[in-house]
Amino acid sequence: MTPHSRRRFLTYLVAAPTLAVATETAVGGAHPAAAVVPTPPQPADLLDIGDLLILAGAPTAHMLVLTVDGQGTAELRLPRMECGQGLTTAVAMLVAEELDTPLDTVRVTLDDARPELLFNQMTGASNAIRSLYDPVRQTAATARARLVAAAARRWDTDAGALTVRDGVVRALDGRHAGYGELAADAASRDLATAPGTPKPESEQTLVGTPTNRIDARAMVTGRLRYAVDLDVPGAKPCVLRRPPTLNGTVESVRNEAAVRAMSGVLDVVTVDTGVAVVAETFGQAIAAKDALDVAWGPGTVDNLSDDDIRAGLRAAVPALPLPDLLVGKVDAEFDFAFVSHAPLEPNSAVADVREDRAEIWSGLKTPIAARRAIAEAVGLPLGRVTVHVTQSGGSFGRRLFYDGAVEAAKVSKKSGRPVRLMWTRTDDMRHGRMRPATHHRIRATHLLGEVLSFTHRAAAVQTDFGHGMGDVLTSFASELPDGLVNRTVAQSEFLLTVKSPYHFGVTSHALTEIPLRMPTGSWRSVYSATSRGAEEIVVDELARELGSDPVAFRRRHLRDDRQRAVLDKAAHEGRWGRDLPAGHAQGVGFHDEYKSCTACLVEIDATDPEDPRVVRAVIAVDVGRAINPRGLEAQMLGGLTDAIATTLRAGLHIERGLPLEGSYSQFHYARQKDSPLDARVFVMPGTGEPGGAGELGVPAAVGAIANAYAKATGTRPRRFPLNFDVDFEPFPR
Repeated sequence: MTPHSRRRFLTYLVAAPTLAVATETAVGGAHPAAAVVPTPPQPADLLDIGDLLILAGAPTAHMLVLTVDGQGTAELRLPRMECGQGLTTAVAMLVAEELDTPLDTVRVTLDDARPELLFNQMTGASNAIRSLYDPVRQTAATARARLVAAAARRWDTDAGALTVRDGVVRALDGRHAGYGELAADAASRDLATAPGTPKPESEQTLVGTPTNRIDARAMVTGRLRYAVDLDVPGAKPCVLRRPPTLNGTVESVRNEAAVRAMSGVLDVVTVDTGVAVVAETFGQAIAAKDALDVAWGPGTVDNLSDDDIRAGLRAAVPALPLPDLLVGKVDAEFDFAFVSHAPLEPNSAVADVREDRAEIWSGLKTPIAARRAIAEAVGLPLGRVTVHVTQSGGSFGRRLFYDGAVEAAKVSKKSGRPVRLMWTRTDDMRHGRMRPATHHRIRATHLLGEVLSFTHRAAAVQTDFGHGMGDVLTSFASELPDGLVNRTVAQSEFLLTVKSPYHFGVTSHALTEIPLRMPTGSWRSVYSATSRGAEEIVVDELARELGSDPVAFRRRHLRDDRQRAVLDKAAHEGRWGRDLPAGHAQGVGFHDEYKSCTACLVEIDATDPEDPRVVRAVIAVDVGRAINPRGLEAQMLGGLTDAIATTLRAGLHIERGLPLEGSYSQFHYARQKDSPLDARVFVMPGTGEPGGAGELGVPAAVGAIANAYAKATGTRPRRFPLNFDVDFEPFPR
């Protein structure tokens, strides 16, 4: 295969009072370069999950629509979700670049659920910019061409003689017209013009420039509106009393009449996930919820705790065959705990369900599947259900699921009124989605200083892919008996994301899942955070076994010059190998995924091994063409923070079928004091189509932190998070 070919486009006009254009796309593939110690290409080298999603979405990419109105404002309806990752800013930059209009004249709004988009409305797998880069540019370039053509016809001149700057078309004789003046003429069906051609990278002036987020001021001043902020007439606050174990059921409510009589309570209704209270205020709803006396049925893992689950995972990993006696080996096994997504905005939704229609507002990464689930839950035809995608305050994979939206719809139908449902923080951590616990068994063999093989066998509690890949078909298929399709999706996700960036001879990866019914879900970096994090620890240990410096060892075995340049940058800027006090050490990690690669170098203070702290971090990253380097820096720092949290302290303890953690004070996610004051991100100059970035930063940082801790303390960490005591009094069940 050759690197990704330039995508080809077909463009057409949608007649309207404003200019509207849309595009469609096709895509090629890529393969890695050869190196001195060859390893056969792995599945993710040939086709990663992002490539698969781009191919699946190609038939509906032409449904991306951009409008320019009479005020000269360009608006793109974005079939993805903004959840704090900066996607709307990057897309607005692409539109402004191709239109040659100021960034503040571009609006990006989140599109409603549109079933006709099929596979093309999922936000995940670091895929949004990869899949939107060319279609958005082509759409905006075509809009610009039509606006220029409209001016040329108005002035009876050649379009090639006109220029555009700041949203104004200009002629050589001084005549000029803003986009707003030309929008109606540009939308005319009888205006003949060829599709526009996106700018070559050499002519881009905004793309590639560090840019502040377009929603930053609204976010920090509280003007940004999330689901529960929306002004939906009559929508009343609602919370649920949830069972004391995962997936427990309601048998009866013993004091329903008394709770109904409490101040402000409007209704008490039972749904399959718990007992809902609707009230005039959230405070009244929470007080009434706490007062409920409910008889609960059993859950799905009531008798299981951490030790039971770990034992099951270890038993599920196949034993590795013994290598030849002449061959050296490095063996290691690792355990990673369950982890909460813990977004700042807890799960929430607004629902207005009537006899003949339903309307729902929620932060949704898979709105097409959500719409189908809601229609089924309330017994309405799909065509009578409208689902609005709202801005979300964090996701990290959590909002691939639409459980809050479905709950809100059920409560609204039963209560006969619009509701504003919000999960409490405890609900979100105890009953929300979590990264599955995993166990890893890794062996590297070597002979005469050369790595001969690298074998990785992983076991995980089953990851729920019930949301599908963004469309109705795959979400429905995941419900088939015995979870057959869900397991197929999991294996595909694992093999199309987890790969070694090194030439380590015969390299193999395999995943075994244990089918526990727990509310799991994809967590940032999905399988790579734990799998590649564990591998980077083994790479350090293998380097030491062979008497090599960890950076030099990685450099020798990386597959191509691009990867080596990223590693070299991190090592140079981080002053790899510098002298540090006792109890302090450096660690390094590397990761390659989604056509991007990164190296992370950290320094850790582990003078108190029970309270280590990352004090310095240097990250180098190459994503090809970086649309907004400032946004990319934020993504990488976010990945670093996730790695600090989950490597050192943050996890969920499962005890008798329920996580113990119920708040940020108990789930020890990294605080400001845990973040290094000296943290720098170096964006490598890159060209061509952009790679993925949202999930890229975690795995390398996990490896770097663990390796620094090992060097500082003289231990070999094998269980994560490293310090994982129950140092709190759990909330009542």
